Amino acid sequence: MNKRKALVGCQIFDGEQRHDDCALLIEAGRIAAITPIDELARDVETIEMGHGLLAPGFIDLQVNGGGGVLFSDQPDIEAIKTIIAAHSRFGSTAMMITLISQTPEIMSAAIKAGIAAQKANIPGFLGLHLEGPHLAREKCGAHNPDLLCAMSDSDIETYKKAAASLQQLIITVAPEVVTPKQISALKQAGIMVSLGHSNATYAQGKSAIMAGAGAITHLFNAMSPLHHRDPGLVGVALENKAAFAGLIADGHHVSTETVRIALRARNGPGKIFLITDAMSTIGTDLETIMLYGHKIYRKHGRLTLADGTLAGADLDMLTAVRFMVKQVGVKLEEALRMASLYPAQCINAAPEIGRLLPGSKANIVQLDDELKLKNVWIEGKRLQ
Repeated sequence: MNKRKALVGCQIFDGEQRHDDCALLIEAGRIAAITPIDELARDVETIEMGHGLLAPGFIDLQVNGGGGVLFSDQPDIEAIKTIIAAHSRFGSTAMMITLISQTPEIMSAAIKAGIAAQKANIPGFLGLHLEGPHLAREKCGAHNPDLLCAMSDSDIETYKKAAASLQQLIITVAPEVVTPKQISALKQAGIMVSLGHSNATYAQGKSAIMAGAGAITHLFNAMSPLHHRDPGLVGVALENKAAFAGLIADGHHVSTETVRIALRARNGPGKIFLITDAMSTIGTDLETIMLYGHKIYRKHGRLTLADGTLAGADLDMLTAVRFMVKQVGVKLEEALRMASLYPAQCINAAPEIGRLLPGSKANIVQLDDELKLKNVWIEGKRLQ
């Protein structure tokens, strides 16, 4: 029996506004209501949370690994469970598990694992993010350039079939590698097309947006920069107000000053949202990991190849929120939206997630005044 419970003692931020002297009611894994404490029914079980803030759980649309596991190395359902468990400790309550450029065989295994996770209703699993292999060699970053390729009709059919079985599917592509017609076909299949790892001209990037691409993958990183005669893909991202853009907010991938400039340039409706682009180090004390047979070094919050190339991120969502508040100077409410509401809106999943409204999933974080994580709930279940 799912008895209604009331969380009391904290301020409540529902994703848009704060509520004082109210209780957050949970029933059957969902938000039932936000109710003034003095109006609570007597038969409701009341749970005193002490102090702090209750807010929507974080949503990460780009998670490569965690808990010592990299999905590209272990594309199975157990890896998905391990990655979700690692990131949930840092407030992420819904995640897109990400596969970086790989062979067709590994991609097939990853898609099967994602579909299995979907059927198993694994809490916290949103779907898959296929980052590659249809990327530009000039901006491959840590991706293996030998695995990059154009998109074929067979690829499109594979992605359409996967999208029919997955709640969410994101595919990152380079506009100069994938045609507008192909992007349109993917969008019509319900796939979110994101642009990244690209050396595209402004015209190529804009054509991709007009064809249906709805997001930009890790803004500024691995893409043609803003130039005064060709604004490049960065220019497309900053000018186009409809497309959303993911941001790695760790102070290493993008400077604090550049983050501020980007936030001033973008005023919606598409928003900049936070991603981790996290690798397998999250939740571990690993000092090195392997990627494509190359050693990745973990030091001072960075993951790099031997030549200094950034290789994913050593970042959790809670740290990204703190960075936005304490280093960039964003108000807490906006930083929380960047970690929950905006990514939910990007994939058209709000208000199912990303908000604390009646009917929304009870994905909740409790933060104290120092932005330390006190508690996490996924679908109404409090994590231990």
